[in-house]
Amino acid sequence: MIRSVRVALAAALCGLGAARMCAAQQSDWEATHVQMSRAALEDLLQRLDESAHSTAYSSAMRAHAVSEAAGVRARLADGDFQTGDRVALRVDGEQELTDTFTVTADRTLMLPVVGSVPLAGVLHSELETRLRDVISKYVRGAVVHARSLIRVAILGEVGRPGFYTLPSESLVGDALMLAGGPTHDAKVREVRIMRGDDEVWGGPALQDAITTGKTLDEISLIAGDRIEMPKSSSGLFSGNGLFVASSLLGLLGTIYGLVKLF
Repeated sequence: MIRSVRVALAAALCGLGAARMCAAQQSDWEATHVQMSRAALEDLLQRLDESAHSTAYSSAMRAHAVSEAAGVRARLADGDFQTGDRVALRVDGEQELTDTFTVTADRTLMLPVVGSVPLAGVLHSELETRLRDVISKYVRGAVVHARSLIRVAILGEVGRPGFYTLPSESLVGDALMLAGGPTHDAKVREVRIMRGDDEVWGGPALQDAITTGKTLDEISLIAGDRIEMPKSSSGLFSGNGLFVASSLLGLLGTIYGLVKLF
């Protein structure tokens, strides 16, 4: 049994290493992971509503579907951008418009030359098109690259707890690794995402999101959310390091993922 676990871990590490090598070859401005389009969110909302009323799922899974559906409805109505979010912008040949800008209290972006750009109702996936449409009125033939950045807290039993500003297309697992990964005292099976006093993701649903490579955008994280890694009284890990911890987390997610909501 121990040998089989070690073999599985080795395979997971090889896959992780290959994925990171490929990612390193991508441009810093290329969104390599998924951002949810409006059509994709509408389709997801329909499936969540169906799941919430289906007797084929447990009460816990139906409750999660109801909670997630509420978040998707809010995204479709209000957009993704919150006060304090940041936007990394580059306009080729325009130094003044190449910088990181902060979303203001009224959900607008104040840009040199251009002025105020309202982002209310705009999704992360729609950001670049929105900015291109506006900037092109002031800069002829503007070549615009834009990425949305979310400020989240990663707390508890991770190597470097704190606040992180991450691209919205970052993988949930990568966010944990950026914070140093689980410590040897981490209870990885109980990692959760909190919004205020409410748990918005946790248990099998979050494990599945991690192991299947969901992005922060796909699970609808917003500024101020907290990823919390609880402490285990027994100490699940014994100092084997970040990659082993992360791989175990993925393996646990695979087990949970055998029964999926979707």
